[in-house]
Amino acid sequence: MQDVDRVALEASIAVDVRALTAESDRIGHRFAGLHALTPNDFRALLHVMVAENAGTPLTAGELRNRMGTSGAAITYLVERMNASGHLRRESDPRDRRKVMLRVADQGMDVAREFFTPLSDHVHEGLAGLPDGDLAAAHRVFTALIDAMSTFRAALGADSGGSSGRLENR
Repeated sequence: MQDVDRVALEASIAVDVRALTAESDRIGHRFAGLHALTPNDFRALLHVMVAENAGTPLTAGELRNRMGTSGAAITYLVERMNASGHLRRESDPRDRRKVMLRVADQGMDVAREFFTPLSDHVHEGLAGLPDGDLAAAHRVFTALIDAMSTFRAALGADSGGSSGRLENR
């Protein structure tokens, strides 16, 4: 039988993850509103950015799977985001027939301008915590992302490959 304190800690972490997700969603909504992006545009940008940071850029088909949209809808979304300067297409160096989606320089500039103050707040918020706590938090987040990815795969939610985990940078 699990220790009661362990169960309470896991429950607290679950509450914290939901609160973090909700706060992140609110910030993402604000970013989207300021830059004339729909919620789906922002979700797409986030998926492309996470995959790119993990070293596994997405094709439009992979993005379609992750977002659960039709081929026509993802084509329209990618065209619109390419025209607005948020995304760009790039040939896969290993297979020139494949087109990878990347965050465009303009999209990165806009995101950097908006999110740098958040990075500063995070830095200040974490400043008083010892490195060991941060390393433990990273392990916890990694375990949570892996668990959520496993659950999503069990649901058959999509066939998108990578867990989307942000690698240690």
